[in-house]
Amino acid sequence: MNDPSQNDSEASFVAELTACQLPLTLYIRSLLPGDPAAGDVAQQANARIWEKRGDFELGTNFKAWAFAIARFEVLNYRKQQARDARLVFGPDLEQTIANEIEQKTFLEERQEALRECMENLRPRDRELLTQRYANSATLEDYAQEVGRSVNGLKVTLHRLRSTLLECMKRRLRNWGTV
Repeated sequence: MNDPSQNDSEASFVAELTACQLPLTLYIRSLLPGDPAAGDVAQQANARIWEKRGDFELGTNFKAWAFAIARFEVLNYRKQQARDARLVFGPDLEQTIANEIEQKTFLEERQEALRECMENLRPRDRELLTQRYANSATLEDYAQEVGRSVNGLKVTLHRLRSTLLECMKRRLRNWGTV
């Protein structure tokens, strides 16, 4: 037969748990702002509170006790999320990523070397290179604009490309990347 005092204490526990639902849910949502799993964590906290109902002493602060359990459920959830968030790559993918990073670094170093070498050129030489490689105008159009022959510009472009190549080689050698 059921003990009447046990029924009373369980009824009191259910009443406390029911009264605490909204504050408990809001508390969990405040610990997991914007996380759609907050409702699931609240359900898990309620299940854990129910499992531990024998540990609760009537007359003590139920809300503080329930919130402590909820906080541990949030911590467990975060720990699980962190564990699940770790990606484990296979050796082939790791090598591909490493190669991509090296390639990006390789290109960035060369771009920086080119930028520095371009700064060392005379303004009119920089303008010629910009006109030739960054604009859609033809070399003939630019030759007419500046009053030079197309062949003269071609010779100057060849000389500038050689100068830039040597400058970049020196810079990259000094950086230890060549």
